[in-house]
Amino acid sequence: MAYHENIYDVSKMLDIDDKYVIPYGKNKAKISYDLYEEIKDRKNGKLVLVTAITPTKAGEGKTTTSIALHDGLAAINQKSLLCLREPSLGPVFGIKGGATGGGKASLTPSEEINLHFTGDMHALTSAINLISAVIDNHIYQGNELNIDPNQIVWHRALDMNDRALRSVTVMQNDKKGIPHQEQFVITVASEMMAILCLATSKEDFINRINNIIVAYDKTNNPIYLRQLKISHAVYRLLKEALNPNLVQTLEGNPCFVHGGPFANIAHGCNSLLATKLALKLSPIVVTEAGFGADLGAEKFFDIKCRVGNLKPDLVVMVATIRALKLHGGVLFEDLAKENVDAMLVGCANLKQHLENVSKFGLDFVVCINHFDIDSDNETKALEDWCKQHNYKYAFCDSFKNGSKGGTNLANEVIKALNQNKSQFHYLYDEKEAICAKIEKICKEIYRAGEIEYSEVSKKQIEKFEKMGYGQTPICIAKTPQSFSDNAKLLNTPKNFKITIREVNLSSGANFVVPLLGNIMTMPGLPKVPSAVKMEDEPI
Repeated sequence: MAYHENIYDVSKMLDIDDKYVIPYGKNKAKISYDLYEEIKDRKNGKLVLVTAITPTKAGEGKTTTSIALHDGLAAINQKSLLCLREPSLGPVFGIKGGATGGGKASLTPSEEINLHFTGDMHALTSAINLISAVIDNHIYQGNELNIDPNQIVWHRALDMNDRALRSVTVMQNDKKGIPHQEQFVITVASEMMAILCLATSKEDFINRINNIIVAYDKTNNPIYLRQLKISHAVYRLLKEALNPNLVQTLEGNPCFVHGGPFANIAHGCNSLLATKLALKLSPIVVTEAGFGADLGAEKFFDIKCRVGNLKPDLVVMVATIRALKLHGGVLFEDLAKENVDAMLVGCANLKQHLENVSKFGLDFVVCINHFDIDSDNETKALEDWCKQHNYKYAFCDSFKNGSKGGTNLANEVIKALNQNKSQFHYLYDEKEAICAKIEKICKEIYRAGEIEYSEVSKKQIEKFEKMGYGQTPICIAKTPQSFSDNAKLLNTPKNFKITIREVNLSSGANFVVPLLGNIMTMPGLPKVPSAVKMEDEPI
């Protein structure tokens, strides 16, 4: 398949009528969600989730693998549709430098997707900050709702890593205003992003907005956004952002890129609107969830699939020999040296993630994302390890070889889809108590031995359960670099202590967010951010 000059040629591959295509130039478009009403009675396609082992500095390549699988399926004449998240400017200018795949397994127009794209991130940021402005203005203009300025729980946002905004004071030097502490969150970790990605319709979106708790009054009663009477204003800012974005791979295969919550401090999946629409348009839908399977995949299953009534059919677990060696104790600077023993030690991390996938009743294929520095001995040892454990596996080198490098994986995925029927189920019953759900995730997925709650978190949990929010899914915020809440504990730590520092409520998204360890909702930039490295690139 060749690259298409016109986005209408991409939409035609999905048999989408032109009336539902909203072009943003020649190479990208939004697809009106009104299309869903027309095709909602069609049978759903099969849903394949791409996830990965615990991430390392060596890189695992979930997005690259997702694109590789999609292009590989096309190369063996299997129709599929890819659903990915929108990149955040934070990682683009911070550590990651972009999120549209790599090499010949990439999306296009890459730079536009990574930057302004169709304006969804800007619309979300504007909507979030409109709500904050209205809250502070309400207090300034007489405070009819008796809002306690020190109990405003809705925070401003910026789609950028900026540690200076983690704690600020607003309403300074204003005789009529009341100075109070404020904090910014990165847009992709906001509740508004979660709502955009979990809404199932325009009506559900507005209902979720109205159910946001923005603050508490001076007698500790919650203040909902509906009391501010601005849900329609917020909807107008986000109306276009609700429509999924259509782009293509370098080989011309269609992809929805819509919604982008982080998986370490949010739920890490692309929008339900895009996924549900894709399942009606294609016999196979490939999607990915952020960071390792302990974060992205668990939240995909327990939150996104629960809300959208999705039944995933298969998991692709991405691993690299480089990352396995890091988990096996090899130093980053020594990764180019052959070390079969360390790699096999690191395979414990892969094994634990696969065991966790099985807890959801799902079959899997291990995808070994191939690098040129992988030695023949290391490759052979990993193949033998997979065979010894009866794991389906495939090698993938689409970064270098495009769709040809993804056909081995595509064939294994088709074989697995044809051989096995999904027995998918959730890890926990959402009607269980908040602590019971937290402990089930921490002990069964992370393998923690002890769960310690701060006094603050205990009071917050008690408060939320009394408010009627006990029977909601759990969205844990923790470091992605370890199964534990300590980023330095690699591979498969066991019987460690998890500390629940505090617990937040996202009433519009309808989930509870326990914060583990020292996780931050506003990341910072590294010493040499990608923004600086771009100085040497041609403009």
